[in-house]
Amino acid sequence: MNGKLEGKIAIVTGGTSGIGLATAKLFASEGATVYITGRRQAELDAAVALIGNATGVQVDSSKVEQLDAFYQQVKAQHGRIDVLFANAGGGSMLPLGEITEAHYHDTFDRNVKGTLFTVQQALPLLAQNASVILTGSTAGSSGTPAFSVYAASKAAVRAFARNWILDLKDRNVRVNTISPGATRTPGLVELAGPDAAQQQGLLDYLASQIPLGRVGEPEEIAKAALFLASSDASFVNGAELFVDGGQAQI
Repeated sequence: MNGKLEGKIAIVTGGTSGIGLATAKLFASEGATVYITGRRQAELDAAVALIGNATGVQVDSSKVEQLDAFYQQVKAQHGRIDVLFANAGGGSMLPLGEITEAHYHDTFDRNVKGTLFTVQQALPLLAQNASVILTGSTAGSSGTPAFSVYAASKAAVRAFARNWILDLKDRNVRVNTISPGATRTPGLVELAGPDAAQQQGLLDYLASQIPLGRVGEPEEIAKAALFLASSDASFVNGAELFVDGGQAQI
């Protein structure tokens, strides 16, 4: 039986851990030829070993020249991209009054600049009926103490999807945003610092805010990304798909 992405060329940026890694594994298991990017070679190598049918390329998505070199490699090897999951990003917490220029630039370079140029530099390679998926967040449409810069960056990502579908309407390229809620990833638990008890405390607190009563698992976000990537979502365009246990709805 063919997978949902049989024969497709799929890119997952930020594919070395968490949601990116889970999605790359699922895409590969559904028949895609997968490329993952990340900033650290050791983590890339470990992720490729876990995924199987994947190529890992060291790329900082906020550096346009590195994206261009990466896409030249994809072009030489396959000539096209069918699925682009612009997932690389991240952020940290600082309350208003303590926000620094460095904090702002780090967050917006990773989440906004990185997403913008990950998609723009890929345009010549995007196939007819390609699917572009952006990683948003429930933070982009809700309030969280000390998280305003991250939240603003994810609101910007959501705005990209609404506008890009108009710029790409003659290309038959779909652009959607997937917005996870609290999900058990290294990036989330590290917000609580290195102490395991504090990390568990954060997860327990977040679970208490979610109608389903628990945080999400990376594999659950990956299944939603697979839906958006596949022809099952052929008429889904410009949407924001919340995968958050109901958190954004209350």
